[in-house]
Amino acid sequence: MGELIVVENLTRDYVMGDVTVQALRGVTLSIAEGSFVAISGASGSGKSTFMNVIGCLDRPTSGRYLLGGQDMLALERSELPKVRGRKIGFVFQGFNLLSRTSAYENVELPLLYQNVDSGERRKRVTDALTRVGLADRMDHTPSQLSGGQQQRVAIARALVNQPMLLLGDEPTGNLDTRTGIDIMELFLELNRQGITIVMVTHEPDIAQYAERNLVFRDGRPVSDTRVATRRDPAGERAHLSALEAEVKIQ
Repeated sequence: MGELIVVENLTRDYVMGDVTVQALRGVTLSIAEGSFVAISGASGSGKSTFMNVIGCLDRPTSGRYLLGGQDMLALERSELPKVRGRKIGFVFQGFNLLSRTSAYENVELPLLYQNVDSGERRKRVTDALTRVGLADRMDHTPSQLSGGQQQRVAIARALVNQPMLLLGDEPTGNLDTRTGIDIMELFLELNRQGITIVMVTHEPDIAQYAERNLVFRDGRPVSDTRVATRRDPAGERAHLSALEAEVKIQ
């Protein structure tokens, strides 16, 4: 298994008037293909900036970034949307679905931008929604879906272009505990299928579903650990049910 992401001495500065804010300060790390990495850290630690850079939503001030062996800094800005569309899927905390549009149409949208023909679009959208367990909800709008189902639509939309990298920005942040467990179970299944996942989270328990935890502080990783005992969705669900039953008894 090779390295999917390689960054070397990555920096990102933001100039605000007379002040320069160093959001990333010489980050050097690699992420293996097929791995599941969680990134955490306080507000302003650089974790979101790092995700924006590896997601090709932002360009670093200096350094080196290779995605699948391709030098992202050698590309023109106009080429970055093509990279995002073909290689990277995004899942956000707020779902970011079009409210008056069906689940099918929300998932189809990235394919329209890529000019995929109608027959292939139909196949990919159907496959993606089936993959996240929503084959029977394709015609539903977001208002007709639960929070967990909306996040599953967002995940299907992220998968529809068959990306090599899935980026999650607080993917359980707007969900209750049980639904968050369900989403993590889906992430684990996608990871087992070979998709590399990098997830930003402020929740320590959610980070424990990943196999590797990176903690950022002051623009650089200060901790990089393997998770010795990863959380198991089935066990967490059973534990939650036991707690709920205990509350009812009391």
